[in-house]
Formats: sequence, structure tokens, C-alpha cells
Amino acid sequence: MKKLVLLVASLFISYMVAEAQSSFIKNDSLLSEPRPSITTGSVNIGGDEIHYKAVAGTIILKDKADSLTCGMFYIAYFKNGVSDETNRPVTFIYNGGPGSSSIWLHMGAWGPRRVVLNDTAHANPPYGTVNNEYSLLDASDLVFIDAPGTGFSRILTKDEGGAGTPEDFYGDDPDAQAFAQFITRFLSQYSRWNSPKYLFGESYGTFRSALLSKILEVDDGVNLNGIILLSQILNIGNINDNPAMNPGIYQPYVFSLPSFAAVAWYHHKLPDQPEELVPFLDKVKHFALNEYTLALQKGSLLDSATFDQIAEKLYAYTGLPLSYIKKANLQVGGLEFEHELLGKEGMITGRLDARYKDYAFKPMGQYATYDALDSHTDAQFISTFNDYVRNVLHYGKDRQYIVGSNDAYNQWDFNHKISSESDPMENIYSNSMPDLAQAMIYNPKMKVMLNMGYFDLGTPFLEGLYEMHHLPMPKELQKNISYAFYYSGHEAYVHVPALKKLHENVEKFIDETK
Repeated sequence: MKKLVLLVASLFISYMVAEAQSSFIKNDSLLSEPRPSITTGSVNIGGDEIHYKAVAGTIILKDKADSLTCGMFYIAYFKNGVSDETNRPVTFIYNGGPGSSSIWLHMGAWGPRRVVLNDTAHANPPYGTVNNEYSLLDASDLVFIDAPGTGFSRILTKDEGGAGTPEDFYGDDPDAQAFAQFITRFLSQYSRWNSPKYLFGESYGTFRSALLSKILEVDDGVNLNGIILLSQILNIGNINDNPAMNPGIYQPYVFSLPSFAAVAWYHHKLPDQPEELVPFLDKVKHFALNEYTLALQKGSLLDSATFDQIAEKLYAYTGLPLSYIKKANLQVGGLEFEHELLGKEGMITGRLDARYKDYAFKPMGQYATYDALDSHTDAQFISTFNDYVRNVLHYGKDRQYIVGSNDAYNQWDFNHKISSESDPMENIYSNSMPDLAQAMIYNPKMKVMLNMGYFDLGTPFLEGLYEMHHLPMPKELQKNISYAFYYSGHEAYVHVPALKKLHENVEKFIDETK
């Protein structure tokens, strides 16, 4: 009898512990719709004081069986005193990776507070923030979204009482579906279905925007006024980090050349340094798309005289040693260029912003093994955001903010598929150009804006131009695309003059399309 009592007591205690754990999970890991943190603030933009409400919260995603799968964290800024929100634009903002949170665009570009950077110089803590006079809050309400598994966004797995798995989110297609569900739920929760709507993605976020625009337009009945792309990559096959791993595909070398030339110009490594950058780049682009393209197409059929002529041109346009260019068979990848340009000084350039430079880990190696932009700026962004979100927005005091998720990146399924009953063909390559084209065809009033940095070696500006001019859609829709270029890199906003220009361009784009 005593054993039975002890057993019943044990079971009761276990039950109570389980209930307590269940209650804890529901309250702490977002299985119930969590209570947001709402604060107020103001930002001075162009001499105008804008008062706003900030909401830091989470929207819960569900699967087709109505089971909870993910809590997606967001920070939204709503301008105060707006009488009719149907006339007030709302812009959904995210970075890329894949596996990146949204702190870069938040603290570097569009939020009301901006991290203080010394441009290309190193800095040590304490780091500071300032009023962001280039915040986009003058033109639009802003929603910064953290992808599943990043920031405070969490996949709700079985262990947490949910039904989510990493496979449900870590891939081109499930990622886009998650963002689409988030946006439609946000529009319902805040009654913004009839507002002018925009997507702003950076890097892989531009790939996401292309997939997302098709889902929203064709499947969800969400017409977008505009898509704003920063540092575009719509076809993953165009990345130039290590194109030698994909022999026979020469486009990454072609697209990289004008950016190599811009970086060599910036660091004064050209044998005949031109005074102005843009006219020089026009010459390099023409060479890249014509003589250089033809030479690479010929492969081993290229005659030796033409080989030498092309090599001389590459030397003139990149500053790399002629012997190195010939040894590379006229094909220099991005990581190799970053390692070699300043190699005599034992330095590497940045990848995402090659204005930056730092010491090489392996001076005798072949590739740059880290990004000098990261070593200069990561700590500033991460430190100031963690302080800001906890002490100003009063959210996540006891929770970890995942700036970048290696799990997401390493498990990512780059296998985008397009199929329907009317078109059973599948695109098994990571190319979102058809999706953007279909969204633009479906909604011919939607406008697209492309922003690229001259010194970006991660997504070279010619690659973005090429992709836009090869979208599979009627030629007349090309008039719906506008272009802007900056004397900066991938994160154009880290250079304040470029951020100022970026703000002017995006504000004008929204004003003309809302």
C-alpha cells in the first residue's frame, strides 16, 4: 500500500512538473500568441520630428494541420498621428544570409537609431548610436523581420510542444512560404491590408523577395506597390566566390570584372589610374561583355595571341600581376582577387565591401579566409543592437539574440522548385528570376528598384544588371525597373554619403509608387 501511495504521489508530482513545464513553454517559448513590448520614441529626419510607436513582438506560424511551427520575431515602427493608415505605406524589411537576422538594415540603414561607424577604420567599445536622420520612417511604417532560427525567431519543435522542424524553414521555398504567412498575418493583425505595401531585401533577401513576391501576388492576393532590392542575387549560379568549382560556367568571371576594376581604382592599384570611376567602369563593362566573354567561351580554342591580349587588358583593369592572370588562365575568382590585390602588403580586401582591408591570415595562401568588413563592423552592430532591443525596446532581457545562424546556413536547401497543374516543369536550380518575372507579369503596376554598390565583390553590380535585363517577361515591363549605384559595397549604408543617397532614392521610389 505504501508503495502504491508513493507511486501515485510520484505520478502526481510528475504530472504537476509536466504541467508547469508545459505552462512555462507556452509562456516563454512562444507557443501562445506572446505579448509584445510597446514603447514610444521620436526621430529627427530632415529637420522634422517624427513620433512613433515601436512594437517588438512575435507572430506565430502554423502548418496546414493548424499546428504551431514557428514564432517569427519582428520590430515594427508606426508613425503617430496618421489619420488614415490606408494611405500610409508599410515596408517589410529583412537581410539575407541565408541565416541572417535583420540587425544590419535595422541599425545601419532604416531604424530610428543608427550605429556610429568610423567608415573603414577599426573601433573598440564602447560603441554608440545616434539619431538616424536617414531612417525610412519619414516615408513608410517599417517592419523588421527575423527569419526562422535567427534573432528571437524560434522554430517550435516537438520538444517545445510545437510541430516545426528545421526542414520546414531552412530552404528557398519553405523560407519564402514562412515570410508570406508572416506578412499576411501581420496585415490582418494590424489592419493594413489596404495600405501601400513594399518589400525591402538585401543580399539573399533579394532572392527571398523574388520568391515572396510571386507567392503574395499570385497565391495570397497581396498586391505590392514595389520591391526594393539591395545587393541583388537572383541566380545563385552567378556567385563569384569560387567559380572554379563549376567549370564551364564563365559568367561569374565576367560579372566580377567591373567590380574588381572599381576596387583596384579605390586602392590605387591600377597601372594607369583614371581620374573618374564611372567612365572607366563603362569601358570595363563593355570589354567584359564582349571581348572577355568571347575569349572565355572559346576555352582551349582561344589562340595564344588573343590570350595574351586579354591578359594585358585584365592587368590594366585589375592591377593584378600579368603572370598571375596568365597562371589563372584568365579566370580569377572573388576570394582570389581579395587575397591578391593587396598581397604584397600582406593584406586582404573585404568581400562584401572591398574598401575595407585587413591583415591576411595566410599571406602565402590562395584565398581570403575572412571578410575584412566583418572584422571592422560586426561588433558595433551586435553590441549596439543587443543594448537597444533590451534597454530601449524592453524585449528579450533573458533570451539570446541569434545574429546569424550557422545551423540555418549549413542545412539550407538551395533547391527552388516551380511547378503547377498548368506548368508541370520544375526548376531544380536556385534561380528566382522566373518568380520575379511572374510577379511583375501578374501585377504590371508593381515597380522594382535595384540598388548596387560599386565595391561589392559578393554580389557584383554587373551581375544585378544582367539578371534584370534577362528576366523572362515582356520587354515593355522593363520600364518598371529603376536602378541606383553607390560608392560603397554590399551594405551600402555603412558609408554615410551612400546611406544619404540611398535614403533619397528609396524615399522617392515609395513616394512615386504609393
